[in-house]
Amino acid sequence: MDTLFTRVAGLDVHLKEIQCAVRCRQSSGKLLATTESFGTMTRDLRALADYLRSLGVTHVAMESTAVLWKPVWNILEGLFTLLLVNPRHLKKVPGRKTDVSDAAWLAELLAHGLIRASFVPDGQTQELRALLRTRKQLVRERTRHTQRIHKTLEDANIKIDGALSDILGKSGRAMLEAMIAGESDPVRLAALAHRNVKASQGELEQALRGRVTAHHRFLLKLHLGQVDHLDGAIATVDGEVEASLAPFRTAVELVSTIPGVSALSAEVIISEIGLDMGRFPTVGHLISWAGLSPRNDQSAGKRRSTRMRKGAQWLKTTLVQCAWAAKNKKSSYLQAQFRRLLSRRGPQKAICAVAASILTAAYHMLKDGTCYQDLGPEHFNRRSKTTHSQRLVRQLQRLGYAVEIKPIAA
Repeated sequence: MDTLFTRVAGLDVHLKEIQCAVRCRQSSGKLLATTESFGTMTRDLRALADYLRSLGVTHVAMESTAVLWKPVWNILEGLFTLLLVNPRHLKKVPGRKTDVSDAAWLAELLAHGLIRASFVPDGQTQELRALLRTRKQLVRERTRHTQRIHKTLEDANIKIDGALSDILGKSGRAMLEAMIAGESDPVRLAALAHRNVKASQGELEQALRGRVTAHHRFLLKLHLGQVDHLDGAIATVDGEVEASLAPFRTAVELVSTIPGVSALSAEVIISEIGLDMGRFPTVGHLISWAGLSPRNDQSAGKRRSTRMRKGAQWLKTTLVQCAWAAKNKKSSYLQAQFRRLLSRRGPQKAICAVAASILTAAYHMLKDGTCYQDLGPEHFNRRSKTTHSQRLVRQLQRLGYAVEIKPIAA
């Protein structure tokens, strides 16, 4: 097998220790293979960098193990050509399994060019990504506390969630605070509702008639306080995101013109894929990396599975949310695509196809600097008039009609 890189190193990174396997092909043709162990403190990582430079190493590969690879990457970045490898993409050699053998195997694969590097964005993009991922985690935690408030009210025989669309809105918040303060009269609680609430006064009184105890008041106060704290934390993160958005603002404004993509969703998309689309050879590579392409699993001429591949979960969930919003955009290409696939493939596959189309548009917009141009709901009919007419004929034939097609004379 051909050797593409003559001086490489493989790192098996753990919490307290790093196994470094160096593989160097000397000018005489002799192969020098050495293994050393290093700690994970900054001083140890700098010693690792000096050791690799003393041996003339040019390429270094490591597995993406949780966040343990990041300190190593920060020290070695700029000194060597670094490759971050998805552990699922490596085939282990059967037999003995040790940290040293893992590092040596990684170095051997790298030397022969058999490693596919993972996408690692630049520093500014990583910082924006970390902020927006933290924001999403805070929003999820806020949702959990809201659900616990619902659970506490149900335990207290309070059915307010059926009368109010948002239990933490202006009306719901006023009622919760009154309950926590000790108010239990359903008439007085119902009177706190805003005039725009659709439920009648009688319905609110029935929903608020329950048995709120001191235990329930304690839990409501606890969870409501946590919601307020998380709201403050989310606002703080939003301020930090706004301060860090200067290099990405133009791209965010561009991507947010896609139907279904809000400003926040555009920020998430940019933070996950970056600004340099040259990292992805084609849009298909980006879609595959995001996990929006069907799995290619065939054996003996049979396709065994077409389920979606696992990919960038933070990006994938955001794109799917955007797709659900985009399908409601009237007279749009994305809505037409969803309806076209809905009857044949079902809602889940249809919405994933719309999500892939959104990512495709974002890829070309960022790569070429072009604005979004909607192809319109008639795009599929214009693209293949013959195919569309044949499909309509088959539908009529299934209904029991004999159809003969004759073109209209011009």
